[in-house]
Amino acid sequence: MHRSYTITHLEHLESEAIFILREVAAQFQNPVLLFSGGKDSICVAHLARKAFWPSRVPFPLMHVDTGHNFEETIEFRDRFVAEMGARLEVASVQDSIDKGRVVEEKGPNASRNGLQTVTLLDAIEGNGFDAAIGGARRDEEKARAKERFFSHRDDFGQWDPKNQRPELWNLFNGKMNPGEHFRVFPLSNWTEMDVWQYIKRESIDLPSIYFSHKRKVIERGGTLMALTDFITVQDGEEVFEEVVRFRTVGDATCTGCTRSKASSVDDIIAEVAAARQTERGTRADDRRSETAMEDRKKQGYF
Repeated sequence: MHRSYTITHLEHLESEAIFILREVAAQFQNPVLLFSGGKDSICVAHLARKAFWPSRVPFPLMHVDTGHNFEETIEFRDRFVAEMGARLEVASVQDSIDKGRVVEEKGPNASRNGLQTVTLLDAIEGNGFDAAIGGARRDEEKARAKERFFSHRDDFGQWDPKNQRPELWNLFNGKMNPGEHFRVFPLSNWTEMDVWQYIKRESIDLPSIYFSHKRKVIERGGTLMALTDFITVQDGEEVFEEVVRFRTVGDATCTGCTRSKASSVDDIIAEVAAARQTERGTRADDRRSETAMEDRKKQGYF
């Protein structure tokens, strides 16, 4: 007797992402998975394991390290990569500074976040990577909504949103000229809610920083910033303790946290459902200008 089977929303997204990851392995000679230790890159790595099981993931992971990290993220990164049995490449912004490739920002709001672009492009060129897989999603930010699954970069590593290939019927064109490369985004059609529901379904482990905890913070520009060695407390700013969690994880100098009592994935799902601000609303780097993300992406940012 024939039994009908209706695929769920999450199963469709998972199948799509796995298909794209396999397309990367089929079309490119030397891909790499960009891994920050954040929830989206963790999900991509988890999907890659499923895509190629029982074999190992056929490409390395690479972390573009600003040197201004949350301790919880680095601890998780090293443990996760070891458990995965993958090779980890670390591209260091500090090395780029030492080599004179970039100049560190000065002042109380200085951040290394923007400096990552040069470090990333140097690492792609130095290792000969022809595709860099990332965890960006179209719902995160208006510039990212313009991305294709296979996002072409020219021989300078730059992105032209008006010069991308059409993607019809799950056909992806990975052809490129020498020196060019692609960024690939398997989670393009996912939302923040999809990611959290998938994390729950798959019981994916995450850094503790995503769950509520007590932390010393300051309030700057309407955003709570965790007090770290990389944050300079300015005149008039008060250090106080607050129960917070992080919706997104990045450079500690520009990644804000939110007041939250969400201590489990179920709590976070309920919180995300009620949220009226995107997860990148706590990122100071996105508020430097109206087109901050798009400007950085055109220069070669993630």
